[in-house]
Amino acid sequence: MINLVLFGPPGSGKGTQAAFLIEKYRLIHISTGDLFRYEMSHHTKLGQEARAYMAKGELVPDSVTIGMLRNKVEKHPETQGFIFDGFPRTIPQAEALDALLISKGTEVAGLISLDVGEEEIVQRILLRGQTSGRADDNDEATVRKRIAVYQSETAPVFDYYAEKGKSHIINGLGTIDDIAERLSDVVESFGKD
Repeated sequence: MINLVLFGPPGSGKGTQAAFLIEKYRLIHISTGDLFRYEMSHHTKLGQEARAYMAKGELVPDSVTIGMLRNKVEKHPETQGFIFDGFPRTIPQAEALDALLISKGTEVAGLISLDVGEEEIVQRILLRGQTSGRADDNDEATVRKRIAVYQSETAPVFDYYAEKGKSHIINGLGTIDDIAERLSDVVESFGKD
């Protein structure tokens, strides 16, 4: 089973490359945003808990998010693996993900980070903002703040998996096909370790 954490700052191309990896390796994509929307729209117990925290302007506790992840993982016992997108964002979340996967007899094969410089990311997001309809994609100050939050809060997860020998950086510049080829090289190296 191949379980990947696809990593990188906003605008680094994770969504585009996740679609490639899903098709090539027959993986299940797990986006925490999608999980939250599903659980809340289906009025599940976890969805109702998440909604209650969000209504108070509070962060949803990791225990609720992990519960949603567990539900998704358990729905696909036949899968070749998962791509985790938007999770983990903190070291406690990485530890919780590891514990969940170990309880299912598997583990994170690797974290792959798309390396794209800040100026390139800002330009990509501002360009995306012309068609995305997202207000935060049109404001350069907001874009830079999102990148800063990623660097301070999420980037330490890279180091957590690096200590386990599981973090990989690939160049996130070039054509979609070039980047996909670099990703494939890393994913295919997992079975050779």
